[in-house]
Amino acid sequence: MEELVESLLEKTKKAKERFDLLTEEIADPKLIANNSEWRKKAKERSMIEDVAAMYEKLKKMFDEYKLCESEYQKEKDGDLKAMFYDEIGSLKHSLEHLCEEVKILLLPKDENDDNNVIVEIRPGAGGEEASLFAGVLAKMYQSYSEKHRWKYEVLELSETELGGIKEITFSIKGKGAFSRLKYESGVHRVQRVPETESQGRIHTSTATVAVLPEIEDVDVEIDEKDLKIDTYRSSGAGGQHVNKTESAIRITHIPTGIVVACQDERSQMKNREKAMKILRSKLYDFYKTQQDEQYKQNRKSQVGTGDRSERVRTYNYPQGRVTDHRVNLSSYDIDGVLGGDIDQFIEALTIKDRAEKLANA
Repeated sequence: MEELVESLLEKTKKAKERFDLLTEEIADPKLIANNSEWRKKAKERSMIEDVAAMYEKLKKMFDEYKLCESEYQKEKDGDLKAMFYDEIGSLKHSLEHLCEEVKILLLPKDENDDNNVIVEIRPGAGGEEASLFAGVLAKMYQSYSEKHRWKYEVLELSETELGGIKEITFSIKGKGAFSRLKYESGVHRVQRVPETESQGRIHTSTATVAVLPEIEDVDVEIDEKDLKIDTYRSSGAGGQHVNKTESAIRITHIPTGIVVACQDERSQMKNREKAMKILRSKLYDFYKTQQDEQYKQNRKSQVGTGDRSERVRTYNYPQGRVTDHRVNLSSYDIDGVLGGDIDQFIEALTIKDRAEKLANA
């Protein structure tokens, strides 16, 4: 155990030294004037803060452990020797637990975990029933964000004539939103009897959820020359015009072919801002995936990122059951889950992801 503690002390000491240096740097007026550089260093400091804080705690406990061992070896009195023996056992137990905490903190952290998120939901197989289910999922995430006192904002919405959703894009703003909601990416399946089904037969439909970290301007540079921007009149379900001016925006990023659109606001400028926010997140995801082959492989194997083609969860209405297939966890409170109570699944997925990373560390 002593070798492990010494190894962890070395790593946490480096983090503490780096943390202290960054603390000094971000207080420098010259750096503060350089907003993009200041943001990068502040973000790095935030990511290592918990590890740095562990150095003094681990060092103090390890010093106490070694002192007790030394006193135990020197002590001749039987009662005192027994007391030191018990204290050594207690400290060893505490050290083992603390080492596990430090090992978890030292695991590679997703640099976007503290970011806000942009979520896209699209109906999959199942026609109108899939579109209706997409709307149910959007409300579930809205309720989840409200429970966490996060801000939910629709960026783009296209509805069907029957009240379903062709596509919805929304943002959720809150510290750590991506660290929680990244596990929601994938195919969500529903099993229920549609209102239009006269025979009472259960239908299976799907909707796809994509969760992207919201990216700041400083993280992704976009050349205006690479953009094709079109304006058009926004429309509601069935093509009805809801705005007689060309306030809707469609932006095409020519090098990648990524297209985003926004018509939620009556102001063309506000729609453009929202569309650019979505584009930055999509480009970040695109380039990160293209440039890092290991990252691309991990998206398919790790529970943490969620492959968008993977069936992740089933919502079975007749049985009142929701099952997450990645952790084989079921809840029989489907109304509660659809009302935003999804932390039980997220926490189980977080534990599984952590265990897999520790096994591979």
